[in-house]
Amino acid sequence: MRKRFAALVLAAAVAAGVPGCAAEPGAEVVTVLGSWTGDEQVAFQRVLDGFTRETGIATRYQGTRAQNQVLRGDLQQGTPPDVAVLSNPAELAGYARSGDLKPLDAVLGAEAAQTYSAQWLKLQQLGLGAMYAVAVKADLKSIVWYSPKTFTGPEPATWDQLLATSRQLAAAGQRPWCLGMGAPPNSGFPGTDWIEDILLHRAGSRVYRAWAAGTLPWTDPAVRAAWQSWGELVLAPDAVRGGSTAALLTSFADAGKAMFAEPPGCAWEHLGSFAIGGYGAVVRPGGPPVPDRDFRFFPFPGAGAGGPSEVSADLAGLFHDTPAARRLMVYLAGEAGQRIWPSGGTTFSVHKRLVDQGVYGSDVTRRIATTLAQGTELCFDASDLMPSAMSSAFYQAVLEYLAHPDRLETLLKELEQVRLSIGREQRLDLAC
Repeated sequence: MRKRFAALVLAAAVAAGVPGCAAEPGAEVVTVLGSWTGDEQVAFQRVLDGFTRETGIATRYQGTRAQNQVLRGDLQQGTPPDVAVLSNPAELAGYARSGDLKPLDAVLGAEAAQTYSAQWLKLQQLGLGAMYAVAVKADLKSIVWYSPKTFTGPEPATWDQLLATSRQLAAAGQRPWCLGMGAPPNSGFPGTDWIEDILLHRAGSRVYRAWAAGTLPWTDPAVRAAWQSWGELVLAPDAVRGGSTAALLTSFADAGKAMFAEPPGCAWEHLGSFAIGGYGAVVRPGGPPVPDRDFRFFPFPGAGAGGPSEVSADLAGLFHDTPAARRLMVYLAGEAGQRIWPSGGTTFSVHKRLVDQGVYGSDVTRRIATTLAQGTELCFDASDLMPSAMSSAFYQAVLEYLAHPDRLETLLKELEQVRLSIGREQRLDLAC
């Protein structure tokens, strides 16, 4: 508790501009907008502080969960931040088309081709032929977490094995799944991750790509089957701790804590690699996490042995082109900036050369980092690629499905109407 309180105090001090954080009058300052607050803001501030030490250029960071709305308002007023970090490539692509987001080829030079795999280069170009974004950090989504004290295996490798083992755990009196949907303003995203992973690994990357790009109807049999498969797993009796009602009322950040309770409240959680930060705080209060000993993961069925993996990323873009802002973008893309944040063990870079440099201190984190930086087939989070109207409707539909699974056909038809209302120019074909 003391550690978290100290982190929050430091975050508040950074935001308030206490002595040592503020720039001298008249000095260069780079303004940065992002979604990170609390402990995440403190972690990102270490990256910005490294930039200041190296260049002498101060930064001023604004963290808000409503960064999309804040950015749109700033642009309308003609006062955009120098750099903004967003998780939705579709939003960034829209800003690039409007001229608000600046190209980075001349800023980053040819180094980017050696820094990122072909798939990450494609994503950071936003389908527009030029580099427009830098992946500040990334997450692996196609994983299922567990505590080796509670679940001793064998790890399911196929969907049928996952379903069978889930039923066996429930029959033995152990709730197989931790599940929490709360994540304002994006409540429901853990459910969209489920649908995405199931569709990717049961229907294949070609179908997934068409769906993410908005060219496959929501009423397509493959999409419907993904929803039904998820329902078969988590809506079964005794499948989820507290049932679907509890899942709707539980924060995604709290759901997995039950894995480490005495006795454990659930055995597995399907959540991205960012979960390590929350797990570490539970199993090692006041101290560093030890992922190899306390919690592990197995690949989502179909993702192992070279299969496709779902990923997400936070992407930094240049909105106000100044020499100082350009230097920050170069720093964020380079080894020095990319290695600071992952050194804490809970954040991951897609920089290819960092994997073998001792940045990741455990087998768990190295496995994740290697897949992200060098994976053979990575498919970006579909809801993050969809226009905001589509992704918002997707989040809401997931919540309604958990509450009223009998409404699935109606929900899919409503989602299809949203898809049909979106112009082709807003669609982004970058998933895989």
